[in-house]
Amino acid sequence: MAAVALIVLVVALTSRFIQYLGQAVSGDLASDVLLLLILYRLPEFLLVILPLALFLGILLTYGRMYAESEMVILASSGLSQFRLLLMTFGSSAIVMVMVGILSLQLAPWGIRNTEQLKQSQTQLTEIDLIVAGQFQSFGDGSRVTYAERIAANSSEGRQLENVFVATGAQTEDGTGSQLRIILAESARPEIDPETGARFMRLENVYQYDGIPGTADYIIAQFDVQSILLPEPTSFEAIIEEQALRTGELIGSSDPGHQAELQWRISIFLLIPIITFIAVPLSRVEPRQGQYSKLVPAALLYASYYVLLRFSGDMVADENLSPAIGLWWVHALFLSIGFSVYKQLRLSDLLPGRASS
Repeated sequence: MAAVALIVLVVALTSRFIQYLGQAVSGDLASDVLLLLILYRLPEFLLVILPLALFLGILLTYGRMYAESEMVILASSGLSQFRLLLMTFGSSAIVMVMVGILSLQLAPWGIRNTEQLKQSQTQLTEIDLIVAGQFQSFGDGSRVTYAERIAANSSEGRQLENVFVATGAQTEDGTGSQLRIILAESARPEIDPETGARFMRLENVYQYDGIPGTADYIIAQFDVQSILLPEPTSFEAIIEEQALRTGELIGSSDPGHQAELQWRISIFLLIPIITFIAVPLSRVEPRQGQYSKLVPAALLYASYYVLLRFSGDMVADENLSPAIGLWWVHALFLSIGFSVYKQLRLSDLLPGRASS
């Protein structure tokens, strides 16, 4: 289980880190929050990965023991399928507790902090988001900024060196597009103490104004020039159900809250049910090979997970009664577990009876 969880977790975290890294390069995120975002998303990833890892871990372990006839020897020594199931439930109970903590506490906490961190990024200026050596677009593409180097100044914050800024606007008669190019030795953030407006303060500036394709350009030089930056996006309270504390969901009549609460409970209810299915499903004949059940088992688990998600969406959209909710999915797969056990002989299910 640990091996499967580690492999899947590395793949998931690498994929998400690449996505965040792309957002940092494009100027949507500050590079110093990437690892913090990954840390906050870790409980959510583990919530999905741990049940799958347990399911595959049981299949791989017991499948190898069946394929190498070790399980036959254990059965000959008096180990019944019933006792094997109880022993497996003992191990999966630990995983169930872990998943319960993740589902009810840590995953909502991580989502809540992730959203707050992303909201705080909207209040940063482009000076905070600039990556050295990268042309970055701001203001919905109306301005492109480049800085060769970035220096940290403890008293004035970030300072950009060898700065290039290009802005475009329509001419007064509306017949063309006017381009303004600014080259500055340095730039730093500045806030007007009276109005609170934010500026990019440029020093030792050369400014070029003109229409692309013509030779009629105006060149100006300034010791200091300031560019007005957009107002920060106002912070909005997080209302997504996934970010709410579990205590806030209990007793709520809102369909979205009821669906989210049932989903959190369903995640750790899933553990004993997939254990109940995995133990008999892992049984293979010696010539079948230990991996022969992996593909149908993976499809079975995927169906379980997708049906839970689908039912949760139906409850949230008020297309399915919360009384039915996600519980019918658990009942369906519990019945599948019983049907798998029916394929075994009665002697395999009774304690102390050995199978041949």
